Amino acid sequence: MQRVLVIGPCGAGKSTAARDLGARTGLPVIHLDQIYWQAGWVEPAPEEFAARLDDALNGPAWIIDGNYGGSMDLRMGHADALVYLDFPIPLCLWRTVRRIWKYRGNSRPDVTEGCPERLDLSFLWYIACWPWTKRPALTRRVGSFAGQVHHFRSPAELQGWIDRL
Repeated sequence: MQRVLVIGPCGAGKSTAARDLGARTGLPVIHLDQIYWQAGWVEPAPEEFAARLDDALNGPAWIIDGNYGGSMDLRMGHADALVYLDFPIPLCLWRTVRRIWKYRGNSRPDVTEGCPERLDLSFLWYIACWPWTKRPALTRRVGSFAGQVHHFRSPAELQGWIDRL
């Protein structure tokens, strides 16, 4: 494993898993939220994001966490391993609310500085609807991935795998 994608629903713990995996393997960790967002939760021009992502993908080794469906196929084409955190949505919602509370008004470590955490009910609804709106397509994409797939349905499964590396 030299180029690893960590994907899954919001609140599953993709960034934490990427950091833990990076600490265990020595691979550099890249958070898509840092590549994508500009201060104030401003979206970049598509060509600007594409250039930043291209720089990251052309590195010799990395762990990249995040979904960003529009770039998923490109990232999958560069990756040799995929970690799919397919965790229960109630857990993801709880973790998201806990994260919002912990970082309220501040930027969390895996997002661009100047992007403070805030309560966004539409974001929580997006997560709640994940099993019907996003999970089927993501699972199909995972099924078509040519490299190693590590599919975890619980934090304990994920942690056990990381501990064995």
